[in-house]
Amino acid sequence: MLKRTLGALVLSIATLLSISGLPAQAQFNIGASSAEDETPVLPDPLTTEAANALISRLSDNEVRALLLEQLNTQAKQSETDAAEAEREFLYHATTGAWQSVIIPIQRLPDLFTGQAKALATFYERIGGGSGLLQMLGYMVLVFGIAGVAETIFRRLTRGWQILPPADPDNITLRETLQLLAQRLTTQVVAVILFVIVAISIGSMIIPAALFPTVKLVGIYLIGFPRFMLAMAFFLFAPQNPEYRLLNVSTPVARAFCFHQFWLAFLIGFSGAVQIFNVTNGMVLADTRLGFWLNLGLHIYLIVIFWRYREGGISMMRGADPDVTPIEERAAQLYPYANIFIFVAVWWIVNIVVSYEDFELLQSAPHYKTMLLLMFAPAMDTTIRALVRHLTPAMTGEGPVAERAYRSNKRAYIRIGRVVIFAFVVLSIADFWGMSATALATAGVGAQLAANVIEFLIIMSIGYLLYEAASLIINRKLAAEQTASGYMPDEQEIGGDGGGAGGSRLSTVLPLILLVTRTFIVTLFLLLGLSNIGVDTTPLLAGASIVGLAIGFGAQKLVTDVVSGIFFLVDDAFRVGEYVTVEGTMGTVEKISIRSMQLRHHKGPVHTIPYGEIPKITNYSRDWVIMKLRFTVPFDSDPIKIKKIFKKIGQELMDAPEFEGDFLQPFKSQGVLEIDEVGMVIRGKFMAKPGKQFMIRKEIFNRVNKDFAANGIEFARREVRVALPSLENGHELTPEDSAAISAAATQAAQQQVAGDPPKSENR
Repeated sequence: MLKRTLGALVLSIATLLSISGLPAQAQFNIGASSAEDETPVLPDPLTTEAANALISRLSDNEVRALLLEQLNTQAKQSETDAAEAEREFLYHATTGAWQSVIIPIQRLPDLFTGQAKALATFYERIGGGSGLLQMLGYMVLVFGIAGVAETIFRRLTRGWQILPPADPDNITLRETLQLLAQRLTTQVVAVILFVIVAISIGSMIIPAALFPTVKLVGIYLIGFPRFMLAMAFFLFAPQNPEYRLLNVSTPVARAFCFHQFWLAFLIGFSGAVQIFNVTNGMVLADTRLGFWLNLGLHIYLIVIFWRYREGGISMMRGADPDVTPIEERAAQLYPYANIFIFVAVWWIVNIVVSYEDFELLQSAPHYKTMLLLMFAPAMDTTIRALVRHLTPAMTGEGPVAERAYRSNKRAYIRIGRVVIFAFVVLSIADFWGMSATALATAGVGAQLAANVIEFLIIMSIGYLLYEAASLIINRKLAAEQTASGYMPDEQEIGGDGGGAGGSRLSTVLPLILLVTRTFIVTLFLLLGLSNIGVDTTPLLAGASIVGLAIGFGAQKLVTDVVSGIFFLVDDAFRVGEYVTVEGTMGTVEKISIRSMQLRHHKGPVHTIPYGEIPKITNYSRDWVIMKLRFTVPFDSDPIKIKKIFKKIGQELMDAPEFEGDFLQPFKSQGVLEIDEVGMVIRGKFMAKPGKQFMIRKEIFNRVNKDFAANGIEFARREVRVALPSLENGHELTPEDSAAISAAATQAAQQQVAGDPPKSENR
């Protein structure tokens, strides 16, 4: 301690000298030495007076030399201590732990001898055979009275019925939880009542020499096993499968209840016998009785999980059919992972024994750890069952609503699992004394332990916020998509496009979700790193420099982002709408911060940065008017055609397949123009965006059918050649045929070129 004090004092003096204006060469040449400035030697003995006298006569260079020597010595000592600690741990984790297995085998005769001595001591202490018979009599009396009290309690509570008998085929979560809570409360209260009555009466009537043993039997050998059996009946419900929380078959449920009782009895017996032996003079470290009890418990657990591994897989999988591949893989590995954990915990106990830290094992952390790990699947299954029943009903119908519903359930499950994981980890750490204070006491360092725990807490809170934000936004997004009627998964592939898009909020929500997630991850990652000692100032400065460089070197990117913000503010387009951007047309399939993606109705995807969009033509906003042209011969009756169009429009308005699609019926607009072919008659209708193409196809089919029924033909282009010779009764000569062919060819070429055909007389 005195050397550390001197080192700190020397360091303070050196700091004061360095800031008091010493020459630069004297400040930085710490390791320099000369013939007259040699490293001073610490006085022996090193007292406070001697240290003060030494410092008063040292020069600046001597102070620096002494400081450097002390720092080097401490660094070497730290490295030596770390290497020694590493070698020591490696020894205890291998050879030492193996010796913890060999020594109990070698001391097995001592175990029998010590146990015989403990029993003899107890026999003498209670007064021999008469005392033993007296103790057994008191046990029968006390436990009999407690059993009578428990029986009365059960009979009184048998008529208590919170709910009427539930329908097993249509049972709700509320009914399940209430009935299970009633049964669990009855069972637990009955066991607690039994123990309390037995101990209370025993403390009053049993002699002081006999009462501790009776108390051990009541708590460890009767109370604890029956309590664990009540928990097993609560979880597995072997007699009522409809109320079973864990997904196992009835035979497996009964087997688990049976083995859980005897497992608890073995644990209780281990605790009771060790307390009994210590009370009667046995030194557990000499006989290593705990090794054999612990070994028997682990072997029993391994046998159970190996024999009922299929039941364990089913229990971990749960009753919910919506199981992800990761959950299925975890369920398949659950029995084998538990067996590995049992072996690992058993070896860790041997390591602790190798350190001779028997005080750590007095609270039975290994038993608590294994029990908690065994109940972890029950907690996970309970979370999934609660989520399955408590998640709000699906909003709307279709793939989007179903996907949102599953996503919400998954988010609730992940949040619950984070809470369970934190509870399990913190509980196990507390079992083994791995709190921040304990770690500091063990020499790890209070600051490091506190930083690690704070880092885990911060990251857990960040993850919970991440999932909560995703849950809220995804649920709102699904509701918006369902309300607007836009279902991305139900859009026709290869259609004509032009369908109605989603709402304005459903377009912006994905961007809000992306920004929110990025903000949460960045914020909590920086907070976590700062709490474990990482200096985040350079990271923030670097991010600022990168942002500034992007601002100057990527002005186009800034233009795209800003333009996109204003397009979204103006509500120029939404996801699912059919738009045209400078001749590029398609359905808005995806938007990002910088660009938008258009899916053409024939399949190609166009990615267009916002900064390159001069204007957008939107074909899917509110309503669509479609005008159709029909060319009929010159002698057609427009009034008759108008009646046909009106009849078709009324029929389509009444058609079930187009219900709600029309805003205005199909009707005639009269003769639009007369060209060289015939009369052009136009009809129009108003419909919802995306419905106009199917309506147009049906209109074409019905117009063609009704025109044919009424003797109306569509006009077609013709080439007429007048031959006066034929009018006078002359026959067609070869010259006339050649002239007809030439005229027809010329007319066809002019028609292709866009010129009106010319009639030619001969």
